[in-house]
Parts: sequence; structure tokens; C-alpha cells
Amino acid sequence: MNNKNSFVTKLAFLSVSFMLTSAYAVQSALPQLKAALNVTQTEAEYLATMPSFAVMIFVVLSPMLQEWFHISDKKMIMAGVLIVGAMGVIPFFGIKSYPVILGSRLLLGAGYGLYNSQAISVISAWYEGGTRAQMLGWRAAAEQIGQATTLFIAGILLTVGGWHASFLVYLLAFVVLIFFALRVPDEEPGAEKVSVDEDAPAGDQAAMGPSKISPVVALLVLFAFLLVVDYVGMENRFASLAVVLRGAHYTGASNYLSLMLIGAMLGGLFYGAIQKRLGFGTVYLGLFLMALANFLFYFGSQGRNFGLMVTGLLLIGFPLQLVSPLIFNLLPDLAPQNRQPLVTSLVLIGFNFGSFFSPTLAEASNHLLGQPLSGIGLAAPFIIYGIALLVIAAVIFIATRRQKQTNTQVEG
Repeated sequence: MNNKNSFVTKLAFLSVSFMLTSAYAVQSALPQLKAALNVTQTEAEYLATMPSFAVMIFVVLSPMLQEWFHISDKKMIMAGVLIVGAMGVIPFFGIKSYPVILGSRLLLGAGYGLYNSQAISVISAWYEGGTRAQMLGWRAAAEQIGQATTLFIAGILLTVGGWHASFLVYLLAFVVLIFFALRVPDEEPGAEKVSVDEDAPAGDQAAMGPSKISPVVALLVLFAFLLVVDYVGMENRFASLAVVLRGAHYTGASNYLSLMLIGAMLGGLFYGAIQKRLGFGTVYLGLFLMALANFLFYFGSQGRNFGLMVTGLLLIGFPLQLVSPLIFNLLPDLAPQNRQPLVTSLVLIGFNFGSFFSPTLAEASNHLLGQPLSGIGLAAPFIIYGIALLVIAAVIFIATRRQKQTNTQVEG
């Protein structure tokens, strides 16, 4: 048996999260895909976000399939990674049909959805206490490292071999599959770690967590949805805006998208230290910095200042990774232990729902502001998103302050 505490085995646990956000690896190729397939801007953006639609479905189906077929977390993860590799490379094989490529992207998302929640739960099952918290933080960072790496590699492939070649980046899934299969232990950890003792006194059970799901979970799902609408929207539109500002033959967008994810990785790595110091105030810092990123991106593009626009792009990932882990950290206090997989899946659905519908909401924002879906008009949604984030921060502040006042009156 491989030692779960060895560095290599921990790396194997994290490796599957490396591929979880690789759906966005081909974002830098969207301008070329749009031209080659003769589709609209929104249709091109859906090639990047379509996997999220399947993720929403299979995040729900995955636990049921696992139970019906008695499949372990490890085998479910391996099945998902295999599908990611197989479906991801399909567009490379000379295909120029938008429906076929869109379909392959949908099946790619099914692979992600099969093991999305298991990538989190398998760590929670095998590790405890501080090690578990550390591993979950590293897991979030692994997603960002994976997206940055796959974006960078896909960008090189795009430059060398055109948009078809960029899809070869999904061959990395097979490397991850072999590494995970060889290093992660086969046997399941003891179920007693997460079971609830039905014979325990009521007071002991209460100490283990709430007895029912809090309505706040629904608000967190909506919150997750809105955060990702903004983040993915900026990722999707940057390459096209870069072409507007730098010229039709510009292919360097992937380099900046990769750097953007370094900021997100740092946010995940430093989340624990910042949250320890600021507590719930972390959410206000995160929302303020995200709003600032949107304003820099918008005004940079409007002023045709590429550097200012890039600054907004590079900034937005850091605060996102301050806020999104906080959402998962709040869940143990908002639902019973045996309902944690459900509420985790609901939040994951919120994130993926936001990712999938980001192009539609961005297009709606353009129409709302009377801006075209071309040229610098592509930056129009981000002024709305920036203002919305500040409004959300204000609403959270007022709501929590009133709650504190109510609690003080009750105690008094």
C-alpha cells in the first residue's frame, strides 16, 4: 500500500484536480475557431463553457451511479479522467463541424462531472484535521495550476499547429490517469470516520452540526453562480479583445490567461492565512478586489490601454480564490454531516451553471447597454459586473450587521 502521507501520493490525489478546469484550455483559440467555423462570438464562447452544462448534470448523477454500480471513489475518478482524455482530443482529428465539436465538449464535461465532487470527497475521506484543510487548499491551487499549464501548452500548440492542434493538450489526462491509478490506494478508508452514531445522545449529535439544511445554502449557490459568470466571462472575452487591440494575427492571449491563473493559485495558497487574520472580512476584501479588476478591465479596453486591461485580467483570479473556498468552508455549519455531499454538489452546480451561462449573460449585458458584440463593445458587461459586486458586498454587510444586532438583543 502507498503511504497516503508521502509527498508523491499526496501529489497523486491532487493530480486529478489538475485536469478539472482544463475545459478552458482552448480559450485562446476562440478567435480562430470563430473564423474557421463561421460562428458568432457567443457560439464560439459556448465551445469553452459547454462542458460546464454536462458537469451540472453529472455532478448530480455521479453519486447515484457510484451507488448503483458499487464503484469506489478511485474508480469513479479514473473513469472521469479517461473520458476527459478521450473526448478532449476529438476536435484535433480534422473536424470542422460546430455541432460535432460542441458535442465532444459536452461529453468532455460529462467526464469532469463524473469525478468533480469525488476529487474533493476523496481527500476529505483519507485525510483529517490540519492535513485535510491543507490538502483542500492545495487542491484549489492545483485547479489553477492545471488551468494555467493547459492554457500555456494549448497556446503553444495553437501557434505551432493551428486551432486543431490546441486540443492535443487533453492528452495530459492520460498521464494523470496513470499516475493516479498507480499511487492512490485502492482500498477505501474506514466509513466510521464520517458515520453518525444514531444511539448517541441528542446533545452529542447537535455538537456534530446542524440538524437540517440552512436556507443560506441557496444564497451561497447563487453567490457562486454570479462569481463565475464574471470570472469566466472575462476569460472568454479577453482573447477577442486582445485581437481588437493588438491586431488580427495576435495569438499571445494564452500567455496572459496563464498568468491570470497564477494570481488565482496564489489566492488559494494564501486563503488560509488571510482568512485566519480577517475572518468573514475575507469576503469583503475578495469582492472589492474583484470589482476593481472589472473596472480596470473595462476602462482599459475602452481607452485601448492594453496594459490596464491586462492588469484587470491578472487581478481577478486572486480574489475569486479568496471567496470561493470560504463558501465551502461555511457548508459544514449549514447542513448535517450526511447532507454535506448534497450541499457540496449544489454549490458545484452553482459554479458550473454560472460558467455555462456566462456567454448568454454577457450577451444580455451588451444588449442592455446597447453595445455591439464586437470590437471594444465586448468589454461592456464588466462595468455591470463590477457595480454588482460592490452592491453584493454592501448587502452582505448590512445583513450580517442586522443579524449581529438581533443576536445581541436576544442575548440581552
